[in-house]
Amino acid sequence: MATFSISGQTALVTGGGGFIGSHLCRALVEIGCDVHAISRRMGPREIGNVRWWRGDLTDAATVRETLAAVQPDLIFHLASYVAGSRDLACVLPTFHNNLVSTVNLLTAAAEIRCRRVMLAGSLEEANPDGSSAVPCSPYAASKWAASAYGRMFYTLYSVPVVTSRLFMVYGPGQMDHQKLVPYVILSLLKKEAPRLSSGLRLVDWVYVGDVVEGLLAAAQAPGIEGKTIDVGSGKLVPIREIVNQLTELIEPGTQPSFGALADRTLERVCAANTEETKVLTGWTVRTSLAEGLQQTINWYRQQVRSGCLVL
Repeated sequence: MATFSISGQTALVTGGGGFIGSHLCRALVEIGCDVHAISRRMGPREIGNVRWWRGDLTDAATVRETLAAVQPDLIFHLASYVAGSRDLACVLPTFHNNLVSTVNLLTAAAEIRCRRVMLAGSLEEANPDGSSAVPCSPYAASKWAASAYGRMFYTLYSVPVVTSRLFMVYGPGQMDHQKLVPYVILSLLKKEAPRLSSGLRLVDWVYVGDVVEGLLAAAQAPGIEGKTIDVGSGKLVPIREIVNQLTELIEPGTQPSFGALADRTLERVCAANTEETKVLTGWTVRTSLAEGLQQTINWYRQQVRSGCLVL
């Protein structure tokens, strides 16, 4: 597939200090991009050759000023408030941090005419074709609306938006220890039985290194502006199976406490459309689930041994 090279291009990553953003920043540096990243807090120093900007994306003036200063060719919008909770308290934070920030960014991008804007969608959001009309959480609603704004900005204002719908990303460096994989790993390293829901939900799991490659492929693929690209494995694996694999690799014999927590309502079950993604971008996953889980375990073990994480 013919692609345009982004080597030498100026790239701006929002949420560059986060789980996926930090991996993406490293990859962009490695392929020769001039990398800028923005977050509310200064980014990790270990990511070299990245110019860090400090700012709140919910403030339109800050976004406009940052984009005017950076003049990015590429924007990767990964900053978001990630919470799967159905609580009413999540409505306003997800609205402001996920939707308002995206609209601010798209408006500023329309003014500077960059080469491509990459939005990060979510498996939690309803399908663009309307086949799943009710968002399952405030987070899902905010991501669904943000994707709709992306399509509108492309259609009305010719902003070159591509949305990458990310499925359940896991891997080294995920510091939100409430997420399933780090929570289970750290519980088992402490020799504690993780407390979980029924574990019956089917999920499309995708390794963070593969996700970064998928984002880069979508950023360079020609003629896909206005489209939503699935970034996932295309395979559904129940949570229970992931937990059992982690248990066997870390602390065999431990009995995870399935059913200790209630299942969330309206949990979405969907697999990535990998065939369409491969046709449009040439990308497909390379990391098996077994390999990805082992690499993730190794990283957390190393963090504990080095004292960077305290159990």
